[in-house]
Amino acid sequence: MQNVTIQFLTNLVEHHQALAYTVIFLGLVIEGEFFLIFTGIMAHLGAINLWVAFLFALAGVFGKTFFGYALGKYLFKKFNHNKFFKYIRKRVYHFLPHFKQRPFWSIFVSKFIMGANNVTIIFSGFEKVSYRKFLRAETISNFIWTPAVLSLGYVFSYTALKVSHEIWRFSLIVLVFIILFIIFDRVISWAYGLFEEFYSNEIEE
Repeated sequence: MQNVTIQFLTNLVEHHQALAYTVIFLGLVIEGEFFLIFTGIMAHLGAINLWVAFLFALAGVFGKTFFGYALGKYLFKKFNHNKFFKYIRKRVYHFLPHFKQRPFWSIFVSKFIMGANNVTIIFSGFEKVSYRKFLRAETISNFIWTPAVLSLGYVFSYTALKVSHEIWRFSLIVLVFIILFIIFDRVISWAYGLFEEFYSNEIEE
């Protein structure tokens, strides 16, 4: 039997599902990975319906796609020469040095680099990337990234409950999994950076 504290949390979310799905939608518009992992955990605990949560998560990531690009276009009109956007440009090109030459691939990859996608979406509108190319990259990556990260949260919760039903141990195990996920993401980002550097040297030669 689940620890009463976990059951309390599950019941709390279950009795406020409209609010929970709204939070999922808004959370995916604003952030991404952590909200989606938590959604997977709640789905496994039975507090929310997995498929309904998946639809709200998809709505959130596509909401970010459309809103972010439109925001980028607006900011270009209003603040084209602002120093802050020079910083944003520098940050994007740090993660994605071939953004201008390969915008589709850069937008697609940014979805899987923690902290890069939000900036990349806005930057795509700011740089006036072809909307068709931008939307194609975002659509493909959204349909891969969303179920993948949602499933991670589900697996984290399933594994943590197998080890312990006590709330603090459960939370600690989930936290360890999240830290490992962040480390893995950083390693992937580092590996992609090396690939980009190697690719650049190949082109120059």
